[in-house]
Amino acid sequence: IETSGARRQEEEQQAPVPAPAPDPALMAQVQKYRDDAKAGQSAFETALPGTEQKVRAASGAAVDSEVWVDAQQAVSSLDASRTATVSALASLDVMYIDRLNAIADGTAAGGDTDIDSARRVALSLVDAQNDRLDAIKARLPLP
Repeated sequence: IETSGARRQEEEQQAPVPAPAPDPALMAQVQKYRDDAKAGQSAFETALPGTEQKVRAASGAAVDSEVWVDAQQAVSSLDASRTATVSALASLDVMYIDRLNAIADGTAAGGDTDIDSARRVALSLVDAQNDRLDAIKARLPLP
């Protein structure tokens, strides 16, 4: 026969452990990388139309023509415009692994899901940028 005290003790043992409160310094760093990723995306979107226009103009041009060189330079500038996004992703990747290691070592608690969420957003942006760049480069004749 199970007593109510024993049942209550069993229920308390099975109760979920509340997530630790977010570390304000960690959250500020995650937000900085989120902002950096968005800034890189904004720069990419700003450079994209001009690059696409130059690549369209060079699509039938000789690889040694001025219009082709202009298109190549525009593609390089477009690639460089996303540096903040790529850098934010790399920083978030390192931060995520470091946090998981700290949690495993018992020197930190929580925060990994916040980092991972930001990391996934940055990864999605970088993947989309890679796809756009690849499509643009495919339309430009190779030397």
